Amino acid sequence: MANIESNEVAEKKQYIVVKLGSEQYGIDISYVDNIVRMQKITRVPKAQSYFKGILNLRGEIVPVMSIRLKMGFSDDVFTDVSRIIILKIEEQGKLGVIVDEVKEVVNLSSDEVDRPSHDTKDGKNTFINGIGKNGDELISIFDINAVVEENY
Repeated sequence: MANIESNEVAEKKQYIVVKLGSEQYGIDISYVDNIVRMQKITRVPKAQSYFKGILNLRGEIVPVMSIRLKMGFSDDVFTDVSRIIILKIEEQGKLGVIVDEVKEVVNLSSDEVDRPSHDTKDGKNTFINGIGKNGDELISIFDINAVVEENY
């Protein structure tokens, strides 16, 4: 009789691993439309403090936000490895998020991601829906819908 475990292969998902400060975060690759180098962002008056402005991406206007500011971290410091990840969100269309660095793409199965065991809605935990284990590194998995919600 075949081993039952071999039939129950855990579903693997791909995540783009990015750095914000010294911490690593994973973004489900199914949300990622494009990754672009830093470019001119046009400020928009009276926008939320974490909303950096808009950019023109090949003729398409894309709003850009700072995940660092939205999570309560210090403001972005742009370097030659800073990137804007263009996300495609069903209701909102495209949205750019600024990250300090894009590191790699990893495959994590559902049994390599632990769901947070807290009910708190404070600070950055609001935006995390799991912790992935990639070798000996931990990767906080972003809940993209919570990150792009306007009312946080």
